[in-house]
Amino acid sequence: MTGQGTVIRIDVYSDVICPWCYVGKRRLERALQQVGDAITTRVVWRPFQLNPTMPNSGMDRRQYLDTKFGGPEAARAIYDQVAAAGAAEHIPFAFDRIARTPHTFAAHRLIWWAGYQGKQDELVERLFRRYFVEGGDIGSLETLSLVAAQAGLDQTATETFLTGTEGVEAVKAEEAAGHRLGIRGVPYFVFNGTSALSGAQPPEQFVVVFQQLTGDTMAGKGGG
Repeated sequence: MTGQGTVIRIDVYSDVICPWCYVGKRRLERALQQVGDAITTRVVWRPFQLNPTMPNSGMDRRQYLDTKFGGPEAARAIYDQVAAAGAAEHIPFAFDRIARTPHTFAAHRLIWWAGYQGKQDELVERLFRRYFVEGGDIGSLETLSLVAAQAGLDQTATETFLTGTEGVEAVKAEEAAGHRLGIRGVPYFVFNGTSALSGAQPPEQFVVVFQQLTGDTMAGKGGG
């Protein structure tokens, strides 16, 4: 988002297989719409793997649900809650379409690289949609390159990047920095390196932080 006034940097620690991160993205966007051009923001997506020990090839979804939640019924109770939150944000979660839970490090590398191409937010949005709405395997390099092309990145350059090692150490360092901040769950939002919100907070909570960072000069901007 661009505008006049105070500049706020928002580092979003997230994983592309975290449904609450998708909801949190929508709620942040609504907060930014509410404040309009009262502030200028720069949103940077940071890596946080929910399943860092996942096999590189991913895992069958049923097996994953059995391991993580004790079975699909237990998972369904959790997903019903997030699906309701998603519906309120116009996100049509389709968990039943997901056949495979991926290892997400390659996706995080791609997000890191997209940041240098000015396409990070577009890519994150496409990855969330491909996984949660379309049930795509976003651990597959082929899927990642196709999603990148949809986000406006050069597909051939993306394929070259994904099969190389560029960004590996940088992404590991970024994730380690998140752990040093004490982050244990995502989404986690850091504002100008000084303030933070944990979880998919309502838009009004983001606006409160914006007001605090701007010295309350945005009073009255949070309505709507």
